[in-house]
Amino acid sequence: MAEKACWEYQGDPERPALLVQFANGRIQTPENIKFTLYKNNANEERILRAKTKRLNYVGKNFTPEALKSSSLCRYYVGVRNKETGKMQVFDAEQYSMQPIIEKSSTEDRPVKDTSEPEYKSYREKIDALIEAFGTNKQKRALSSRKMNKVETAIITQEVTKAADEIIEKRGTEDLLQEVVIRKEELWYSPFLPQCYASAKTQEDVYKFDELISPEEYAVLENVAAAFKNITPEELQEKVDKQEYSSYVLKELQDIKHAKDIDRQARALWYIELLMKICQSKTLKRKELFALGCPGIIVSKIMKNFTANTIKNEIVLNRITSTMKCKIMSHVVALALHVSDFSVDLTLLQRDLKLRETRVLEIAKAMRLRISSRYVFNTISSSERHKFGALELPLPIYKPNFGNRRKK
Repeated sequence: MAEKACWEYQGDPERPALLVQFANGRIQTPENIKFTLYKNNANEERILRAKTKRLNYVGKNFTPEALKSSSLCRYYVGVRNKETGKMQVFDAEQYSMQPIIEKSSTEDRPVKDTSEPEYKSYREKIDALIEAFGTNKQKRALSSRKMNKVETAIITQEVTKAADEIIEKRGTEDLLQEVVIRKEELWYSPFLPQCYASAKTQEDVYKFDELISPEEYAVLENVAAAFKNITPEELQEKVDKQEYSSYVLKELQDIKHAKDIDRQARALWYIELLMKICQSKTLKRKELFALGCPGIIVSKIMKNFTANTIKNEIVLNRITSTMKCKIMSHVVALALHVSDFSVDLTLLQRDLKLRETRVLEIAKAMRLRISSRYVFNTISSSERHKFGALELPLPIYKPNFGNRRKK
């Protein structure tokens, strides 16, 4: 009979355990490493320094790669007691330790041989040994490195010259503002639609033509005609049979009042398609063709919203949890254009069958302003819904490093 085990959360998000990974390999004597942690209490930035006999290492939790990693998942460390079978679980934070290459202390010592015009660094000494005693392969590598060094120096000079010309032409303030915008773009996950944070209008933050390309928009004319020309009787029949998602049915009720009915119909048809595939675990091309999808739409769905896995020597197109989040973000972006840039997130969450916390995380990553208000289902009943609005200037949310309550 298998042993029973249970776990108990003992962590503190403010004092996580430190998981370190060294970039240049595994340390042979980890017991001799001395760690020092530096923390900025104002913004939770931390720097971890590791000291060994040969090298020093440093890791930070606020680099772009660390911020992306911490915003997509959380880390935990479990310590299991073999006698009791209990496991204590603690919050953890991962650090990628990079080596610090310091100059040798011998470089500053005086050289006895005064015939040499200047001191040689450790690298130069190694190069001299290779030139005198190295193999042909080592000499070729040294020659190639020296050539690259010369080319790099020339490129650096040209880049510096070009940078000076750009600074003189555009001005320092304009360039600093562009740097701020670039840093903000590093917060975004590659699974989110492209966000233009510096856009002057709401329509340009998430561009419609990038969500549905002009070629895709053109082929949607025939399949979306049913939405464009729907009658009140047909709509009521769809509502009774619940053929479409709640969000699409709600928007179809007001489609005749839209500024561009044709564009509204095509966007709603595309949203309905994404919601249907989000309910699947695997997806086949013939299933999309059965839904009336044009070929160009089928190719895009299979390429952008599925992950390839191999099972029993067969390639499967799976709708993973990550892909469901990607589908959700594209649905939200399209819904912003449909719903005048204010979306009922609760309605979308129920249609896509995702957790509310995950939907809110996606909305914040897309820099929507979150609010809640009561929505009336019938004359006598109402419930509180979460809404996401696209407002300029876009709000900035700091990544959450884990504030889960103890269960």
